[in-house]
This record gives sequence, structure tokens and C-alpha cells, in this order.
Amino acid sequence: MHKPEIPADDAARLDALHGLCILDTLPEERFDRLTRLASRLFDVPIALVSLVDRNRQWFKSCQGLAASETPRDISFCGHAILGDEIFVISDAAADIRFHDNPLVTDKPHIRFYAGCPLSAPDGNKLGTLCIIDRVPREFEEDDANLLRDLAHMAEQELASIQLATTDALTQISNRRGFEKLSSYALEICQRMNKPASLLFFDMDLFKEINDNFGHAAGDQALTGFAQILREEFRTSDVLGRIGGDEFAVLLSDTAIENIDATLSRLQQAVDQFNLEARRDYDIHYSVGAIEFDAVDHTDISRLMAAADKHMYKHKKQKRANHGTVKAANLSR
Repeated sequence: MHKPEIPADDAARLDALHGLCILDTLPEERFDRLTRLASRLFDVPIALVSLVDRNRQWFKSCQGLAASETPRDISFCGHAILGDEIFVISDAAADIRFHDNPLVTDKPHIRFYAGCPLSAPDGNKLGTLCIIDRVPREFEEDDANLLRDLAHMAEQELASIQLATTDALTQISNRRGFEKLSSYALEICQRMNKPASLLFFDMDLFKEINDNFGHAAGDQALTGFAQILREEFRTSDVLGRIGGDEFAVLLSDTAIENIDATLSRLQQAVDQFNLEARRDYDIHYSVGAIEFDAVDHTDISRLMAAADKHMYKHKKQKRANHGTVKAANLSR
């Protein structure tokens, strides 16, 4: 077995890694979504965001493995950070460097590995985004381009680890985080010729909830709706609180003709939530749906603006059909 070399600049690299204060932190959705996406797109059982520490590789996100870390001297990622390009092992059992590696001869029985180095803004290699299979396989140029794009998304998240991209109240992405993750997701959908659709939500009568029941009740309404979104949408969908009482969801590989069924399930979940919750008000919302079109929507901001217009049309239709809902009607 060939142990990975220790690079000459390892001290500076470790300083950059430790400066993030990310090691041994709890899982985060922004990284878990990337590894879920990598696992699905490449059809592999294991995908990791691996950070190479002094004597170990530690997994910030791990799909398909129970372990949270392994020793650095048996790690594939320790080899991957020595270069700038994607490190690929098509068949580890046939590779003299890895055929007797315990990660190959024992669980998880690695045969295929592809790891793209993750760099800090100063160029230091922090770790990899890697995919692993238990059978040999080839890795084409299109695969490499896709893995680089996913790795770039992980690098952006590492670079902005200290920035506020998560909404403190609901614990889903705020507008900045949503736009960043959605932009990358749209790029991937375009490359793979897959559709994508956006839902833009506005909570009805939210001001009345605050005015009649207090801001604590308003916060509960926001967190409740965010929780419903988390439970009803796929883990690979991008969720965000855009501001105030506005939310958005980007659904990858989803055409507009499939949205009605999705919204029907969501409404059932909201109705059930309202039925079971012991509150003095119900959650109501208006929603606009639109499918991404590269010609009409050159970026995520234009797509959101278009969905926002559809949402206001829906809100106006509800008011026309049911009249103005008074604050008293919020009460059970």
C-alpha cells in the first residue's frame, strides 16, 4: 500500500483548514445536498465531502458510509489533494498503490474512486468532493466536468462558511444562499438537458397573524411552513426563505406539467398541519409556478421575478373568488 505523501506546504494548508472552524461540526444541508446530488447523478453508493486533517480525513458530508472519518495514511483523498486535477482510480483492486489498502480489502470495498480537490480562496487544498463505487468503472470527460462543477459548489460553500447563507429562524437557505445553490442547480440541469421548475410562495394574512397574535406567533407560522416544505419536497430540491413571509423552492428534473400533483400533496400537508396544530390561526399561502427557460430566464433572479408575478396572480384570483379575508377569520 502506498501512503499519500505529505505536501511541503502542509502546515499552511492545515492552518487554512483549521481556520474555517468546520472540523467536527454537525452536518449541514448545503453540503449534504451536494453529496446526495453527486450520488444520484453518478449512480454511486458513496459520495463524500472529505476534509484532510493532520492525521485523518474527516467527512463534512457523507452519503453511503457509517464512518465519520478514516486515517489519513489509508485515504484516497490524501492522494487527491496532491494535485490540481481530478484523481481517478478505475479499479483499485488492480492498482498497485491501493490493491492491499484496507478500504479496498475490507469495508467499504472501494473499487472505483474519483475525487476533485477542494481549494480555499488562497489556493490551499482542503479536501475533496469524491464519489466511490464498489465495482470498477470508467470516468469520461463529461463526468469529470460535472464533478468539477459540483466541487466548485462545495468550494463556494467552504469559502462562504462564515457568511450568512442560512436563515436563522427557519434554518433553510436565505435569499443569498437560495440564489447561489439554485444557480448551480440550473447550470447542471441545462448541461444534462433536464427541466427545472420554481415555486414562489407568499404566506397569506401574515401581517394579520402578527397584528392579532403577536410576532412570536408570526415566527411560529414561518417555522411551521418551512418545516412543511422540508418534509414535502425532495432532499435534492433547493428551499429558501426569500424574505419576510416569502419562500421559494427550485425543483430539479421537474417539468411544469408535473407541478400540480406536487402542489396538491403540499396543500394536503398544510391542511393536516392546520388540523393538528393547536393555534389560533391557520397557515394559508399563494403560490406561483414557472418552468425554467434559458431564453426567457437568463439567471435565477429573472426566474424568481417571473414566478413572483404568477404568485400575485394567484393571490388576486383567491381574493376575487373568496373576497377579502378579515383578520377575525384567522381564528379557529
